[in-house]
Amino acid sequence: MAHSAERTPTLTPGGHGRNHTAADDDVSKRLLDSAATLSYDPATEIDWDAPLEPGHYGLNPEWSTLYGTALWSEMTEEQRVVLTRHEVGSIMTTGIWFEMILQQMVLRDQYLKDPASAEFRFALTEIADECRHSIMFARACEKMGVPQYKPNQLVAQAGRAYKALARGELAYGGILVAEEVLDVMQRDWMRGENVLDIVRGTSRIHVVEESRHMKFARQEIRERLRGAGTLRRRNAAFGIAAGAYVIVTSMVHPSVYKAAGLDVARAVAEARASEHRRAMMRTSSRHLMAFLAENGLLTGASTTLYRRIHML
Repeated sequence: MAHSAERTPTLTPGGHGRNHTAADDDVSKRLLDSAATLSYDPATEIDWDAPLEPGHYGLNPEWSTLYGTALWSEMTEEQRVVLTRHEVGSIMTTGIWFEMILQQMVLRDQYLKDPASAEFRFALTEIADECRHSIMFARACEKMGVPQYKPNQLVAQAGRAYKALARGELAYGGILVAEEVLDVMQRDWMRGENVLDIVRGTSRIHVVEESRHMKFARQEIRERLRGAGTLRRRNAAFGIAAGAYVIVTSMVHPSVYKAAGLDVARAVAEARASEHRRAMMRTSSRHLMAFLAENGLLTGASTTLYRRIHML
């Protein structure tokens, strides 16, 4: 069903694309109001000096890549705690990497647009949020004693190309993928009674503020695709799926298993074969897949990629 803004668009002046409407600006205005009333400063909201709770996990055990495997049942409780702390640290450092890509794409997208518009102001608000989130994740990793888990060289170069080339719906689609998948995970982490307070606190902040970013990304995708033809949608669908593939496969670095004293090759093999892990990935991707389907961004080629990483 077409949106009302698509049937009778009221175009707005001031450096926007031809598809931008007053309804789009209304969304940005509401997000700005939300940011003004409900935002956090991690530097003061989180007690960075508090000691880590002994025996608490880095994330809910159910979200561990090895949960439900034979190897998990053989591990000591100490190994499980160490593993989950390194897994969440790996996810956080991957988040920092992608937030830096995100900031560059959004900033480039807003280049020379009307600075008085709500869209421009919220885009810069989002960039400011992402800067705080990256610092917050970096401090959390330092507190947990987790090293930087960098993507491999091939993935790093792919990310460099993506941030340089992605435009419009492709850029905001990649942003949405990363935010949606992490959102579902963190909603569980923030409620986990056996999860470190520092992870629960950073997750709470990220969930609240990223909910606005996801609404903005969805609106930007809808706007850019108004009147788009089949070929453009197919190209965007595949590009977004390729970005998802890189993000999802980079979230947990294989070195986390070494940190927990595990056989890396066996751990990687069991994690990849885990039916529980696959089910959790499908759960975390459910809302994203529904949105992509609604907007013509689930094609045969993109679906194949999503199934390879168990998002479908």
